[in-house]
Amino acid sequence: MIPVGRRRSGRRATVATVGLAVAALAAAVTVAGCTSVRNDLGTANSGCYVALPSASAAVGGHGQLLGVRLVDVSSLRSRSPLLFRAAVTAPRPTPTRVCLVAYTGRFDAAKVERPVGARQGRLAVVELEYPNNRLLATWVVGRQPLPFGHSHLGFL
Repeated sequence: MIPVGRRRSGRRATVATVGLAVAALAAAVTVAGCTSVRNDLGTANSGCYVALPSASAAVGGHGQLLGVRLVDVSSLRSRSPLLFRAAVTAPRPTPTRVCLVAYTGRFDAAKVERPVGARQGRLAVVELEYPNNRLLATWVVGRQPLPFGHSHLGFL
C-alpha cells in the first residue's frame, strides 16, 4: 500500500507538470501573436512571382530561371530601350511598372512569344505588365543586361 503522503507528492508533481505545460503553451501563443502573417518573400519583387507561369510559357518552357525584377517603366529608357518601347507602345493604358523575368539557356526568337532583340541568344528576358501579367515582350539577348541576382553581405 502507498502511504497517503506519497500520493499527495505525486499529485503535486502532476499538477506542477500540467501547470508548466499550460504556462509554456500560453507563452508560445503570446509570442506567436506578436508576429505578422506574411505570404511573400519579403522583397520588392515578390509581386512578380505570380507571373512565372506566363513568363515560362513565353519562352516555351525552356531555360533556367535566373531571376525576377519589378521595375518602373521609366527606368528602362536608358537600360533597355527595346523593353521600354514595348511597354510604352502597349495597348492603353500604358503600364507604369513591369515584371522582368530572366531565363538562361539557348533561345531562338522564332520560338519565343513576342520576340524583340537578337535572333538567338543565351538569355531571354520576359517583360510582363504589372500587376495583371500581360505579356509585353520577350527580349532575346547575348549577355545579362540588368542585374537579376541577389546581392550578399558578409563573407561567403
